[in-house]
Amino acid sequence: MTRLFLIPLVISLLWWGFLQYHGFTLKQGAKGFYFIIGLSALVLGFFSLMIHLTR
Repeated sequence: MTRLFLIPLVISLLWWGFLQYHGFTLKQGAKGFYFIIGLSALVLGFFSLMIHLTR
């Protein structure tokens, strides 16, 4: 559970690499970073809720 913080970091690095490879700027790819952060927060909230409910 403590290593889950690495998932958004790895996905963000992959997204950044994709943007660099295709010649896009970070500003053009900002929506993807927002999606990654939002989805990661949703997953974190779900796991936190499940841990809280099962204790």
